[in-house]
Amino acid sequence: MRFIIQRDRLVQSVQDVMKAVTSRTTIPILTGIKITASDDGVTLTGSDSDISIESFIPKEEAGEEIVEIKLSGSIVLQAKFFSEIVKKLPTDSVEIEVLGSLQTVIRSGKSEFNLNGLDAEEYPHLPQIEENNKFHIATDLLKTMIRQTFFAVSTSETRPILTGVNWKVENGELNCIATDSHRLALRKAKIETENNENYNVVIPGKSLNELSKIIDDSNELIDIVITENQILFKAKHLLFFSRLLEGNYPDTSRLIPNESKTDIIVNTKDFLHAIDRASLLAREGRNNVVKLSTIDSGVIEISSNTPEVGKVVEEIQSQAIDGEDLKISFSAKYMMDALKALEGTEIKVSFTGAMRPFVIKPLHDETTLQLILPVRTY
Repeated sequence: MRFIIQRDRLVQSVQDVMKAVTSRTTIPILTGIKITASDDGVTLTGSDSDISIESFIPKEEAGEEIVEIKLSGSIVLQAKFFSEIVKKLPTDSVEIEVLGSLQTVIRSGKSEFNLNGLDAEEYPHLPQIEENNKFHIATDLLKTMIRQTFFAVSTSETRPILTGVNWKVENGELNCIATDSHRLALRKAKIETENNENYNVVIPGKSLNELSKIIDDSNELIDIVITENQILFKAKHLLFFSRLLEGNYPDTSRLIPNESKTDIIVNTKDFLHAIDRASLLAREGRNNVVKLSTIDSGVIEISSNTPEVGKVVEEIQSQAIDGEDLKISFSAKYMMDALKALEGTEIKVSFTGAMRPFVIKPLHDETTLQLILPVRTY
C-alpha cells in the first residue's frame, strides 16, 4: 500500500474515527485505526465494538486532487501514536507506505516515522446493513434533537436501558425521549420516511453524543437506517454505526401530566440566572436543592438555604401566574440542564402540586418538553 494525501483531510478523518477507538478493549486490534487505500480513495475505520465509524477521503473533490493512490492495500496502525503523529507533521502533504512485514513508513517534509502495523485481515468487519428501511433528517436538526435529550439519560448501569435515548418513529414523526427516572427530556420532529415503517429503538446516549460531535451544522440530509440490533447514520463520506440497547424502554407517556394546577410564564434567561445564583450556596450540601414559591402580583421567589453555609433569596417578575399558590423544591442542576436545552425567550412551567412532576416548555412550541421530579425537603 502506498499513497500521498493532503494532511488536513487526513487529520480530520483521523479525529472523526478516533471517537470510536478506546484503549479499554479486550480485542487488541481495536486499539488501532484501519486504513484502506483503493482506486476511489482512502477509508479510515475505528471501532470499539459498540460504535464503529468509517470516514472516506475521495481521490478528488470539486476538481481538486486530495489523494494520489500509488498502490492499493490496507493496514491497521496504533491509533494513539498515529493520531499524534499526523497532527504534528511538518508539511501539507503526507506519504504513507507499507513495506514488508507490515512496517509502515509515514513521510512528510524532512520527517519520517516508522510504525509497526497490524494485519488488516484480523480487523473485525463492520456490520452489513440492508438499507431498505431508512429515513432522512437534516443534520442540524438531528444535532439539536440530540442536544435537547441526551443529557437526561441515566449514568448508572443499574438499569442499562435508561442509559440510552428512546427513538420512536411513527406517522412520519420522530420522538426522542431520555429519562434517568428523576427527569425526562422529550423532543419530536417531522421526518421524511421512505416507507411508513414504525420503529421503537433505544440508542446508547454515548453513541449519540459522539455522533453529534462529528457531524457538521448543515442542513444536508443524513440517512438513518435501523435494523434489529444496529443503527447506521450515513452522512457524506461518513458512516457511523452504533449497537442498540436490548430491552423495553419504559412507557414514559404516563409520566407526563396533562393537566396543571399552577402555570407560570417567565423569561428563560432571567429564570436560568436566578436558579444559577441560588444554587451557588446549595452546592455545598450534596443535594443542590432550590425552592420556588409564588408570591402575589406575579412575583416568583427563588431561594436556597444550606444551614452550614448561608441562604439566598431572589425575586423575579413573571409574565403571568395562573392557578393556585405554590411552594416546591427541585434540583438546581436538573432545572438548569432543562432550561439550557430549550429554545425560545419565554418558557411556561406547569405544576400539578408540590410533590408531582412538573413540565417546562417553550412558549408556543409543542415539539419540546422537559419534565422534572421535585425533591422532598421536609
